Amino acid sequence: MAPQPRLEPADPPVEVEPTTGAPVDAVPRRVPVRQPRWHRRSAAVDGGTAWAPIEEVHWDGTPLREEPHRRSRRWPLRRSASGRDGTRPARPPDPVTGLSVLLSLSLLAAFFAWVSAGPLWLAVGHGTSGTAVITGCSGGGLTQRCRGLFLADGERFLAHGVRVSGVPADRTATGSMLPARMTGPAAGTAYADAGAGRHLRWLLGLLLVAGCAAGIARGTGATRLPERRHRRWAVGVALAGPLLITLGFLAAAW
Repeated sequence: MAPQPRLEPADPPVEVEPTTGAPVDAVPRRVPVRQPRWHRRSAAVDGGTAWAPIEEVHWDGTPLREEPHRRSRRWPLRRSASGRDGTRPARPPDPVTGLSVLLSLSLLAAFFAWVSAGPLWLAVGHGTSGTAVITGCSGGGLTQRCRGLFLADGERFLAHGVRVSGVPADRTATGSMLPARMTGPAAGTAYADAGAGRHLRWLLGLLLVAGCAAGIARGTGATRLPERRHRRWAVGVALAGPLLITLGFLAAAW
């Protein structure tokens, strides 16, 4: 009978280092790290060597580079610091464009404030009632322009050559007499509007002034500044401009 081979005992399992995949006993726990020239010089003077854990370096001592997933973790933080929705804020427009928007909308706000000042004072009860006598009208509809005289009740004053606003189409003949109101003897317009329609003049005008203010804040880039504090100041200044213009025309129409 042929001899049987001897069965050797099974080799014990080899413990593998999880970072490098090499046996635990074959890889040192620490290796020297490559340092800058000035650091190596100082280490040589001190007589020591800089070491780092093996988890932070490659097999030859080169420090591990930042992994791509680590960079992706910090990218949303940078984007969230730039904008609320993760997008970078838009840059303010060109200075020439912003200046053009500022000038054009400021002029429009001044016009709307001017045509709204008188009707607003009349709506709050500041005005003088009287009679307007038409001396001439031209145009029709929205382009109608009428001139006349205004005689205040009690003959307190008489204004010549005032503009009469709100004249009905059937009362435009020369010599027609209409009840009207003026804010004062220095005002240049007598308002013959009656009913709730007289409130549309100042209400619509002030809404257009507010729209111009919002357009200035948007067109000049005040609403798109990255810093919240600067953005608030810029928007406040943009809104304060049309407001001051309106207050000026209200004071002039008193």
